[in-house]
Amino acid sequence: MFSSLMPQRREFFELLAAHSERVVAGANATLRLINGLGEGGEDIPALVAEVNLNEKEADKIKATLIERLHKSFTTPINRDQIHALTTDLDKTLNALQDVANALGMYSIKQSTVEAREMASLSADACMRLNRAVMALSDKTRSAETLNLCKEIEEIESKADRVQRKAITALFQEGVNVWQAMKMREFYSLQEGVLDRCQDAAKMIEEILIENS
Repeated sequence: MFSSLMPQRREFFELLAAHSERVVAGANATLRLINGLGEGGEDIPALVAEVNLNEKEADKIKATLIERLHKSFTTPINRDQIHALTTDLDKTLNALQDVANALGMYSIKQSTVEAREMASLSADACMRLNRAVMALSDKTRSAETLNLCKEIEEIESKADRVQRKAITALFQEGVNVWQAMKMREFYSLQEGVLDRCQDAAKMIEEILIENS
């Protein structure tokens, strides 16, 4: 009777997967948001609201997972690592939310090639992160999971290069300094998404090493 009340070990992996799915949904909404700037084909406020909604739903999943951690005597992997991974997923979605909300804060009405590329890279990295999280419970897929983490790190490095190129272009002669400063901050927020995604990938690598 007592054991039936305890959270199932599988449930931790399911909650992490659900959390990472919200990250993907938030990243895809952010991509559509940035691609749609100035085009008139997307409902920008609705997409910002979609990102914020995914963040709120992810907060509920995180709260449920932490509650299960407190109630369970045993966990399938180190409980501190479970907590760290869901925190990294949470930070990734918070970073996406910061990007979406910055459009209104900085009154950014038009996108740029670099902003669209960084948004695409973010969505790509978040998709791979989701796949890595979903494979985490299967030890026979460790090599696949590790490869996904390496790909995320490569995507983050590429985003770094895009960001540097974008910032260099901002401060060319004759540009509007105020606009350049706004976009520099915006690019920094976009890079923050990739940084947080990479943090989550590194935690998954740590989990794989400890449980190999």
